[in-house]
Amino acid sequence: MIGLNNLKPAKGSKHRKKIVGRGVGSGHGRTSTRGSKGQKSRSGDGSKKIGFEGGQMPIFRRIPKRGFNNPFRKEYEIVNVESLNKFDSGLELTPQTLKEAGLIGKANLVKILGVGDLKKALMVKVAAFSKSAAEKINAAGGKAEIVK
Repeated sequence: MIGLNNLKPAKGSKHRKKIVGRGVGSGHGRTSTRGSKGQKSRSGDGSKKIGFEGGQMPIFRRIPKRGFNNPFRKEYEIVNVESLNKFDSGLELTPQTLKEAGLIGKANLVKILGVGDLKKALMVKVAAFSKSAAEKINAAGGKAEIVK
């Protein structure tokens, strides 16, 4: 009868750990199965950095780099004024409501641009407006408010 007290692994599935570096007579002495020379035979040199190409100049260093990449750059999701006409008049628009309507991808920083005409009075609260967009929202009877 099989029980937890008499379970055993399948025959041949368990192996003894290879013992290396214990003298020439063991069969795994001297170089300890690492071969004679080279990178993998040395202590601590087996692993390489990401992008390492065997001593060849890595592709990241071979390709030309130009200009300045600002790590603190702010990327805005852009919405045109004309696409705000799909909302009901008097509604308050935030990045979250614009995301739910499918006008932007991620509800982070949103900038409204002045392309097209606005026919409804809307309260728009986003991170940035172009000058013409703010004028068009105010002219339609709405309010353009900058929110951090």
